[in-house]
Amino acid sequence: MTTKSDFTPEEWKVIQEGPVTAGMLVIASESGGTFRETFALARAFNDARRNHGESELLDELVASKPQFDRHRYGSPQELHDEGLKAIGEASALVRAKADAAEAAAYDAFVVTAASAVANAHKEHGQATSDKEQAALDEVRAQLLREA
Repeated sequence: MTTKSDFTPEEWKVIQEGPVTAGMLVIASESGGTFRETFALARAFNDARRNHGESELLDELVASKPQFDRHRYGSPQELHDEGLKAIGEASALVRAKADAAEAAAYDAFVVTAASAVANAHKEHGQATSDKEQAALDEVRAQLLREA
C-alpha cells in the first residue's frame, strides 16, 4: 500500500490539490451556484472519509479538509490551463509510486470531486451545464493522458 510517507512534502501537496483543483475548474467554468458547488466539493471529501479502509492513500488524502489557494491563479484561464497541468502532474506522481488500483482510485476520486461540484447546482435548467460538462471532460482527458 502506498501512503503519504512515500511522497515528498512537495509531491504530497500536489496530490492533495488534484481533486480540489478539478472541482475549482468546474466551478470556474460557469457562473452561479458557487456556494453550493464549494459545499459539494467538501461533501465529496466527507463521503470519501466514510469509505475509510478502501485505499490507504485516499484515506490519508481525505483526512484533512480540502484547501485551495484561490489567489494562486490570476485568472479563470490560468486556472484552466495551469490547473489541468497540475491535475496531470498529481496523477503522474501517484502512478509513479502506487500500484494500478491505487492510481485508478485516485483518478476516480478526482473525477468524483469534480462531478459532485458539477451536479451541485442546476445551470440553465440542466443538472450539469454544457460548460461544466466540458470542464469535466477535460479533467477526464487529462487523467487519461497520464494513464
